[in-house]
Amino acid sequence: MEVHHHAHASHGKKNWKSYVREFIMLFLAVFCGFLAEYQLEHKIERERAGELARSFFHELKNDSLTAAVKVQNRLKQEAALQYMIAYFRDSSLSDVPKAFALNFVYGISFLSPSQFEPRTIMLDQLRNSGSLRYFKNEEFLNLTGDLAVAIKNIYHRQEIEGNNRFQYINPIVIKHYDFDFDAELKKNGRTIFDATSEYENSDQFIPFHLNNPDQVDRKGIASLLSFFKENVVSSTRKTHIQKYREINARLMQILREEYELE
Repeated sequence: MEVHHHAHASHGKKNWKSYVREFIMLFLAVFCGFLAEYQLEHKIERERAGELARSFFHELKNDSLTAAVKVQNRLKQEAALQYMIAYFRDSSLSDVPKAFALNFVYGISFLSPSQFEPRTIMLDQLRNSGSLRYFKNEEFLNLTGDLAVAIKNIYHRQEIEGNNRFQYINPIVIKHYDFDFDAELKKNGRTIFDATSEYENSDQFIPFHLNNPDQVDRKGIASLLSFFKENVVSSTRKTHIQKYREINARLMQILREEYELE
């Protein structure tokens, strides 16, 4: 019996060039994958930053408009207080004009029209969720911290305003305000704000009689109203609300420039 031997094809050994080539191809494959993943992650971050920027911008814009209204309300309140200061010093307390009644209401009866309460939903989200990492502008990052401080200061100042109002202003209202005038003004279910605005712009006259006119301390009331105007209402507007508005405006400018927002 013949035995046939089958020769096996000889596979030559790989030389070092083959190993280098395979290593380079593997390295390139891994590196390209890394670059693709990096670009995808970078794209996702840019898109996320754009979404957050847009939401934050709209929050800032709305609060900017609100702040402008509150400033105008404070200016009106300050003017009303100035009128009352002058009136209490030397004018008739038994026969008061329509302007006195209106300035009494705008000066010391109203509270909420001058209170500024910024919305901080997006600001809190950016600061507490780590989302600020999507933003690379160092000035923007610093200003978000400054904005949070400015808002905290506004709330603190308005708390001081409330304490001053409770201690000094409310006793004047309780003792001397004409609540019959108030009831007539708000009849038919109108709010005090709408009713006062309508009354101011009408030819209607509603008599206003100071309660306890014989107990009015002219000098004392004028002094209290002067303090309240300058050191409480005006100070908050000029210092704390103004600081907020400046930071707000700069943040919106940065967001407009970097994310083309309007």
